Amino acid sequence: MSWPARGRVWGVPWLGLPLSGLLAVVAAAQTYWNDAPEMAPADAEAWLGAPPGTAEAQGTLRPRAADREDRLHPGETLGGIFLDLGLSPDQAHQAAIASARFLDLRQLRAGTPWEAFLTPTGALDRFALTVPDKGVLALVHGLGGWEPVWQEFRRQTRTRAIQGELSGSLEASVARAGALPELAYAMADVLQWDLDFTRDLRHGDQFRVLFEESWIEGYEPRPTRVLAVEYGQPGKPHLEAFWFGAGSGAGYFDRDGRPLQKAFLRSPLLFSRVTSRFSSSRFHPILGVFRPHYGVDYGAPVGTPVRSTASGTVISAGWAGGGGRTIKIQHPNGYLTAYLHLSKFAAGIASGARVRQGQVIGYVGATGLASGPHLDYRVQVRGRWVDPLSIRSVPAEPISKLRLNEFAAVRDAMRSTLLSGRDYVPPAVTVLRDASELAASTRRSPGEVGN
Repeated sequence: MSWPARGRVWGVPWLGLPLSGLLAVVAAAQTYWNDAPEMAPADAEAWLGAPPGTAEAQGTLRPRAADREDRLHPGETLGGIFLDLGLSPDQAHQAAIASARFLDLRQLRAGTPWEAFLTPTGALDRFALTVPDKGVLALVHGLGGWEPVWQEFRRQTRTRAIQGELSGSLEASVARAGALPELAYAMADVLQWDLDFTRDLRHGDQFRVLFEESWIEGYEPRPTRVLAVEYGQPGKPHLEAFWFGAGSGAGYFDRDGRPLQKAFLRSPLLFSRVTSRFSSSRFHPILGVFRPHYGVDYGAPVGTPVRSTASGTVISAGWAGGGGRTIKIQHPNGYLTAYLHLSKFAAGIASGARVRQGQVIGYVGATGLASGPHLDYRVQVRGRWVDPLSIRSVPAEPISKLRLNEFAAVRDAMRSTLLSGRDYVPPAVTVLRDASELAASTRRSPGEVGN
């Protein structure tokens, strides 16, 4: 059953609330935040039970089935729902302030489920709102008005290992191995310097992954970070990566303690396919003549994010004749990269802008002389165009000798879990931290899922 949406400010049931009225609501909510009594978790569980829609919710904790249930619709607010459930404007106002004890009502999203419990006369008696990934807010009508009860979902971080064989896409193969497909993107993040996921993957490749997943009560566990990954291809040394370190000094290292991060990514696209290679004489599909093709074409849908393969400075971002919308980036040691036929540039990308490796700089398109959506990626070294697929990057400095024993202990524990599938038990080592590692890192590291 749906309810008509009404415009509200902070879920309070008045249109066009003046600034003085809004400040009064904020002040009242602040007073309530300071004075509202805390409810014991046991009391909350006795009334709330499990989140709606979960298996636990079918038990006996809830007193009875809800009389009405629905989800927030676009443009709808909590105050509007209270009015629709029969509360007076004053009651809806007080219920909204009570809800603000635990929730920022401005952050509620369409699709948030709610339940209403009515008295025999049809008046609202209790109300429950399930906030995805967070908890359940209940409003109970008592002698003193509306009392809020907040039950936060239980959550924890677990580690799990899977293994599988590539058949079809990596996402589908990961799903068959027992993890969510999004874990494939985290694997690609970890191995992006050594494995080109647009052309290097082969049917029958073997993989093992140890990863952390976030478990939240009532929801499917989701992967959050890759701890270790092994990727094997016939006739080639297996690729291995292990998460090690603390703070801003943490990262992925190979079996010998060398950082996986290198000067250049293997590809500017995470997942795609090579449709045309570097050539001194290629037949141009539009011009109908043979001419040099100084780049590698990656076929991908319009709008696919394009990443800078190395850190550097944008020297131009604009229309470049047959190249359409093009970005050129200058890198250290005489390297320049170019990204042609883009549909649009990412925010902030203009001449003089600094970009970091892996940053999204634009989106695949078909501008200029292009027969279809694709990215033409080019690399120049000291003024000479070179085959981008021929670039081999030199890794950064390996882990210091002081830390190698600690790294080896962590690596061997992760390897043991990958091979056996048993629970991962971190070794009892103290990871040394230097000044840079103690600084808090705010960027998302490769191998993390989400955001």
